[in-house]
Amino acid sequence: MELGFDTIGNATVVCYDKGPILATDPWLSNTAYFGSWTMSHDIPEEQRQAVLRCKYAWVSHGHPDHLCVDSLKQLGAESILLPDHQGGRIQRDLEALGLHVRILKSRVWHQLSDRIRVMSIADYNQDAVLLIDVGGRLILNFNDAGDRGWGAFVKAISREYPIRFLLKLGGFGDADMINLFEENGARIVPRSREREQLGSVMAVEADLWGARFVVPFSSMHKYQRMDSIWANPYTADADDYRTGFESKTSELLPAFIRYDCLKDSVEVINPPEKAVQVHAPEEFGDNWKDLLTADDVRILRNYFSSVAHLHEQFDFLNIRVGGRDNMIELAVRKFDRGITFEVPRTSLMTAVQYEVFDDLLIGNFMKTTLHGRFGEERLYPDFTPYVAKYGDNGKARTNEELEAYFRAYRRRAPVDYFRHVLESGSRHAVMAILRTDSSAYRTISRVYHFITAA
Repeated sequence: MELGFDTIGNATVVCYDKGPILATDPWLSNTAYFGSWTMSHDIPEEQRQAVLRCKYAWVSHGHPDHLCVDSLKQLGAESILLPDHQGGRIQRDLEALGLHVRILKSRVWHQLSDRIRVMSIADYNQDAVLLIDVGGRLILNFNDAGDRGWGAFVKAISREYPIRFLLKLGGFGDADMINLFEENGARIVPRSREREQLGSVMAVEADLWGARFVVPFSSMHKYQRMDSIWANPYTADADDYRTGFESKTSELLPAFIRYDCLKDSVEVINPPEKAVQVHAPEEFGDNWKDLLTADDVRILRNYFSSVAHLHEQFDFLNIRVGGRDNMIELAVRKFDRGITFEVPRTSLMTAVQYEVFDDLLIGNFMKTTLHGRFGEERLYPDFTPYVAKYGDNGKARTNEELEAYFRAYRRRAPVDYFRHVLESGSRHAVMAILRTDSSAYRTISRVYHFITAA
């Protein structure tokens, strides 16, 4: 292709300028999340070869359907482009493998070819978005990210482009832990197809971001482990995105397309859908009968106990392996609010060793039982972000480390950050803001109210 882009795979955009220049989040292998996920469709050989020949690859965040090390090793890329995530964990890990990494400063355009430039924006949830300018057409690659303070800035940039594409995660919540149970053993039913029409949600998103075209994205997977295939009814397919999509300003495109920026034309790519082959957990090293060793329990205790926020919000964690409970006490006196994780030993200890606990949550073969009172968000905002996002990826576990972590993100765009805190009301965003009696808080508050009143 002379100038344009393809969407293919799970969350991959391939951008061309007289040849393949950029591939985002290349996932070319068959599995992720300890073998639980596979791609919903094959990648055609033409697009596969284009990905392998790209000069650059951009990786949004650390989940294995976006950061696939085996795929990155196959690329002929001059550089792996990364958002400037606080903590630098992905950069260190990839450089240790001998890969050449380039950090993209947030909110700055970076020229990749004569007619392609990109702007990466990292946020405190260890997610990132990528704005891609291909010959004057703007791709809003939001992948899994939600607006955490960058929305107003992105909208201002977006208004400069007459043709805009929105690529964003959609679905029924299965790209997170949905294998949840009450204490009585009853499953907490995940978000269902009847609860909301995915198409109508995508239409609202398109209007919100002023997109001319919407492409289903970052949700092209199926479950294949015997202990996780129960979740397949909660994945989204092409028909789900069309149901209820009504917009006077936006058009819903298929998930896999080729867009020619010289002709402004769309060509549908029709990759074959993969037939799900069910695999036993043992194929990925997991035996549900294996027990923890005494050293395993010590490692788990140290891992969870190091996260200061857990001590403030939970009384205990129970790690059930091989049918045996292993209690980690977090509170001194009460024993009411806690979580039981029932999980095979091998994937559990691998996740803790490599600090990728989110991979267990998203794999949805681990069973999670909630004890005591939990809000609508279940593991949010008090468990998953502090363990998987700020802890594993951001290397911020103590209160002092958390203060420094959020301070670093706040300094990048203080007004936008403060606006986000006020508008979202999220506890983990509020805790990150300055003390309300500080002079800095009062200064930012005055600026914010001046802007919103203008």
